[in-house]
Amino acid sequence: MRLVILGPPGAGKGTQADYIIKKYNIPHISTGDIFRENIKNKTELGNKAKSYMDKGLLVPDELVIDLVEDRLNKEDCENGFLLDGFPRTVAQAVSLDAILDKKDKALTKVINIDVKPEILVERAVGRRVCKSCGATYHIKFNPPKVEGICDKDNEKLIQRQDDTEETVKTRIKVYFEQTAPLIDYYKAQSLLLNIDGQKDIDKVFEDIVKGLN
Repeated sequence: MRLVILGPPGAGKGTQADYIIKKYNIPHISTGDIFRENIKNKTELGNKAKSYMDKGLLVPDELVIDLVEDRLNKEDCENGFLLDGFPRTVAQAVSLDAILDKKDKALTKVINIDVKPEILVERAVGRRVCKSCGATYHIKFNPPKVEGICDKDNEKLIQRQDDTEETVKTRIKVYFEQTAPLIDYYKAQSLLLNIDGQKDIDKVFEDIVKGLN
């Protein structure tokens, strides 16, 4: 399974990604993780990325693509992967196709988790994250067993600074502006699997599995 998962902030992408990688035994590849790993290991690509991030600049497309290609060449991606946060634009999608072409491979599906903007705001504002392990909860839809404490490592949960209503609305607007052409791109290739993300978490996963099978 070579998959891409799309979905606006608050669509429950992280939760579904966790379920998918466990079921299909494939690595979850997010651009954020790739950046962190390369910067931590002081790789050449990591140092280049850091030089942009330290100045508050966006890492240029060609460098992001090089980092993704390097990650996809690792052994654990031989039997597939789940890409999250990449591609963000049609230009990046074209580059991903080229990377896979070189390996004589192609994407299996692109999962698009569809949720109405007004529901996204409620979801994102109520989101809580474990600073230590990155696990995600929601005060209403997916609360931890003990309020404010992570189920996995008993660390305190926090609300991310960018999970305020105003910031969330801006992020959602930017997402839809950037990603709408990407959805059309994959639809044209008959790769798009549209999933109603407004259902219960387990039902959403059930629909994804059904769509992939």
